[in-house]
Amino acid sequence: MQPSTEPSEHVRSAHGRPRRLLVLRHAKSAWPKGVADQDRPLGPRGLRDAPAVGSFLAGAGGLPDLVLCSPARRAHDTWKLAAAELDRPVPTRHDPRLYGADGPELLDVLHGVSDEVATLLLVGHNPGLEDLILLLASGAAGTDEDLLDRVRTKFPTSAVAVLTWAGTWTDLRPGAALLTDLAIPRGVRGSS
Repeated sequence: MQPSTEPSEHVRSAHGRPRRLLVLRHAKSAWPKGVADQDRPLGPRGLRDAPAVGSFLAGAGGLPDLVLCSPARRAHDTWKLAAAELDRPVPTRHDPRLYGADGPELLDVLHGVSDEVATLLLVGHNPGLEDLILLLASGAAGTDEDLLDRVRTKFPTSAVAVLTWAGTWTDLRPGAALLTDLAIPRGVRGSS
């Protein structure tokens, strides 16, 4: 399923510019002995799935204006492989606040995003990303409850959630965003 490029009625009727938040959990990582958590590399499945994420993003109704990425190796490498599938580079910042952050801490990071950014891609880790999605979309009128239930059940590696609302990034509050799509791009076995 691909998200619509047209803003929803919820987004059009609210004050402010339509915004889109893409939330990407890093691809499947390996667990090598003696390697610090922040330095864990992608595993074989992650190396296959990360380019599939890029292919999904390329067809998902517009590339992000900015990427905020955790500095952890598995997040960095996920974005590097995904970005290689896009037709143009996207400005990227590696933000140490994303590593280990919970939902409210991630929301604080989002409040600092420039008003010039209409679409943001956030690349990070669970359980914080799942917490953020549920924080923003739970209780929002018009949110697809089936999608919310899927996130509650599991927000797996390489998953991409798409949330929309209107206003500035500082306007973003709990229950203010619609969860409009949830994709889990997977690469083909034998492609890496």
